[in-house]
Amino acid sequence: MKVHGAAALLLVAGLLAGCGSSSSDEAGGPVELTWWHGQVETQAKVIDELAADYNKSHPDVKITPAVGTTNVDDMLQKVQAVLAGGKAPDIAYMYGTWMPHLAKNPKVYDLTATVKAPEFGWDDFWPSERAVSEVNGKVVGVPAVVDNLGVIYNKKLFDAAGLDYPDKDWTWDDFRTAAKQLTKDGVYGTAYPVTGAEDTVWRFWPMIWQQGGAIVTPDGKKSAFNTPQAVQALGLWSAMARQDKSVYLDQNGEKFLPLFQSGKVGMIIAGPWALLDIIDHKVDYGVQVLPGYNGNHETIAGPDNWVVFDNGSRRAKAAADFLTWLTRPEQDARWTLGLGNLPLRKATTELPAYKKFIKDIPDMDVFTANLDNAKQARPHVPAYPEFSEKVGNAISEALVGGTPPQEALATAATEADTVLGRAR
Repeated sequence: MKVHGAAALLLVAGLLAGCGSSSSDEAGGPVELTWWHGQVETQAKVIDELAADYNKSHPDVKITPAVGTTNVDDMLQKVQAVLAGGKAPDIAYMYGTWMPHLAKNPKVYDLTATVKAPEFGWDDFWPSERAVSEVNGKVVGVPAVVDNLGVIYNKKLFDAAGLDYPDKDWTWDDFRTAAKQLTKDGVYGTAYPVTGAEDTVWRFWPMIWQQGGAIVTPDGKKSAFNTPQAVQALGLWSAMARQDKSVYLDQNGEKFLPLFQSGKVGMIIAGPWALLDIIDHKVDYGVQVLPGYNGNHETIAGPDNWVVFDNGSRRAKAAADFLTWLTRPEQDARWTLGLGNLPLRKATTELPAYKKFIKDIPDMDVFTANLDNAKQARPHVPAYPEFSEKVGNAISEALVGGTPPQEALATAATEADTVLGRAR
């Protein structure tokens, strides 16, 4: 899941822009909609241009973009605050992990009919995007950004170590071997963020899915991750970090990318958002899918969504119509490709803009193709953020503190079950 930077605009400006319904709306004039996007700088400029184009071609609607929050991390809290006051934006940018929580709110507009309309092309979006957007049969949001995890590696360091570049059939044992051989002369083979936050956890879930495991039980009432397979996966990382000394353990999650960019880390597990900075640092890099177990290279996607809030049927319908327009391939190319993000829908890959995109950013097409390996979503349980925190702590304790993986995961499962129990 991609996190955008702090906004330069003041929160109050977004709040004022999003408050209440306009007199023109009530009087039957143009529908006035507020779009909280949480974007800054280049992203905000593209948002402004898209809104202006829509307003020009749809004189019966006026879209007003506003940052909404100074950081997308705070968007849910800010929206909940204005909802409690009876006021809300019409559209807001929301993380995919918030969808189960939002699905319970009656002010969240049901977009099921919107996306199932033939002109929307819902089947053109990748399954991982649709899986995050739908909660118990209700479509809570429309995809805004999608990504996934693969391995980005430094070709120069591989060449110096006499290693072949990883291929699409590589295994986690191959990954460990390569990391060990890359570790020398002040260079780490790989890195892992051990903040205990979701950035720690979502790198672990694919290793469970690849072995046929699950995160929670089908009814969402109990954890399901504490298995021998999960112990094996965490044990691999623990052995790499503590025995091989081949893993840079990033305790604030902000150092491993700069270290890769400076040639001090040979491989990182990251997503497409990292490539533009890597190119700027003139690293000769390659991209490959995640290592796998038994030929399964399943990954994880981090889709974020545009969510519509029901400020009356006229405004909600206009907001849904706008999102239908915004996610068409032509606009998708402007919003996603222009900012170095993956296309939201398959039809976008047929456009000339996509051909230029993958030419300008080498191996970005590997990440696009890797969306086919993103087959599952994180659990649709409202308590997921706290649930995830328990697992993140276990991973950190195993890698940094040396807690045996079986013990760390058992403790996490007990704590996670308590979290799920409280949420019922």
